[in-house]
Formats: sequence, C-alpha cells, structure tokens
Amino acid sequence: MVKTEILSMDVYKYFILLLLVTFILPIVKSKEQLSSGECEDLGFSGLALCSDCHTFSEYVKNQELVSDCLKCCTEDSDDSISKITYSGAILEVCMRKLVFYPEIVGFIEEEKDQFPTFKVQYLFNSPPKLIMLDDKGQHKETIRIDNWKREHMLQYLREKVKPTSAS
Repeated sequence: MVKTEILSMDVYKYFILLLLVTFILPIVKSKEQLSSGECEDLGFSGLALCSDCHTFSEYVKNQELVSDCLKCCTEDSDDSISKITYSGAILEVCMRKLVFYPEIVGFIEEEKDQFPTFKVQYLFNSPPKLIMLDDKGQHKETIRIDNWKREHMLQYLREKVKPTSAS
C-alpha cells in the first residue's frame, strides 16, 4: 500500500511537471525579447518603449504584430520617458513604390505641411519608414510604416515631433 502511494505521488509529480512544461513555459517565453536585428526585420526598430506598442495596438488589431512589438520594446520606467519627442522626422521611401502606398501618398500631398520639421526623402528601393531626429538632426529611431494609415501617421507625428517655437 505504501509503495502504491509513493508510485502515485511520483506520477502526480510528473503530471504537474508535464503541465508546467506544456502550458506555463510558453506563457513565460512569450515575453522573450528579440534581437535588434530580428526587431528591425519586423519593422520595430524604432518603437523603443512598450507604451508605444500599447498605443500601436489601439490602431492595429493584429495580435501577432502587437506581440512582436512587445518582444522588441523596453519597459517604461517612468511616465515622462514614455513621452519622448523628437526635433524632426524624415519619411524615407522609394518614389517608384509610392503607387503601392496610397495612404502615404495622401499624407505627403495633404498633411506633411502641418509639420515644419518633417521632410520627405526619396531613396531607391527603400520601404516607407519614419526616421526620427534629435536636436542635432541625428537619426535616433527608424520606424517602418508600410501598413500605416494617414491618421496613424498624423497622430504619431503629433505625439512624437516637438512643435516648432514661433520666432
């Protein structure tokens, strides 16, 4: 009888271990961080803070994409950090590929003038991306915007690009 109880306890332990490996580890592993190269390949090289991913999730309803974003972000350590702003932005895109991005064309034609420190740069074979600039005009972050809608570009730039001071 005692031997049977010990045997059933061992089976119970193995069962718990199997449950742990099967269900708990994938949940923990889902918060893994991707390398910067993997993140850039996914188009998330510029979304440094997880609050950006949460904002992103309000506009993009693809859970896998949001999950990838969360694997590439850094936890916000302070609310003030989540409001990082830039002095300017460059939209880099291939002029020949613009026909495939009507939302970006609409933004360039009708909205870009709202942002005096925003420039469009045409570079052969470049996918559409925003390059965020610091006070010295140096590239700080790069964000792929292939599937962004015009209103998403507008809101992102309103939140992230410092307004110019009137002289």
